[in-house]
Amino acid sequence: MNYCPTCGTKLITKIDGIDGETPYCDTCKKFVYPTFNSAISTIILNPAMDHILLIEQYQSKANILVAGYVMKGEEDITTLKREIKEEVDLNITGFYFNDCAYYKKTNTLLHNYIVVTDSMDYHLTNEVDEATWFPLDQAKEMIKPHSLAEHFLLEALKKIPHLSKEDFSTDFSERIY
Repeated sequence: MNYCPTCGTKLITKIDGIDGETPYCDTCKKFVYPTFNSAISTIILNPAMDHILLIEQYQSKANILVAGYVMKGEEDITTLKREIKEEVDLNITGFYFNDCAYYKKTNTLLHNYIVVTDSMDYHLTNEVDEATWFPLDQAKEMIKPHSLAEHFLLEALKKIPHLSKEDFSTDFSERIY
């Protein structure tokens, strides 16, 4: 970010406490912190935790993960439940944080979760072209290669054999601050 989003003045850098050098608008007399999108993506496990649901979207034949943007006022767990319901009409019974990564192409920080569903009976919505349950050992061969989805899936596959249903959080309550 080179210019103030409020007034358009060219930003300088100034020391801001423990944050160090931070963009600063000398006209507005305020620090300007970077903004970016936030989204979730998810490794969807069946109730037995031995299959992963991968989807195809936007007429692409590549298998990817269910994902979606965190909307203003939402927490990531709310987005997680909403996106899974919107895309494959499944309910989740538990979630486990897997990994996060910045995706430069869309200026998005993605939070990836492993979730367990209450059923394998998904229903496609208008957001998804196709969905398929794959055994754990096949999923890594079926995911879009060299993608962030592949990275998240490979990280999850290291963890899943060591997880039990008790490791998954079931606290879906929204926190209001």
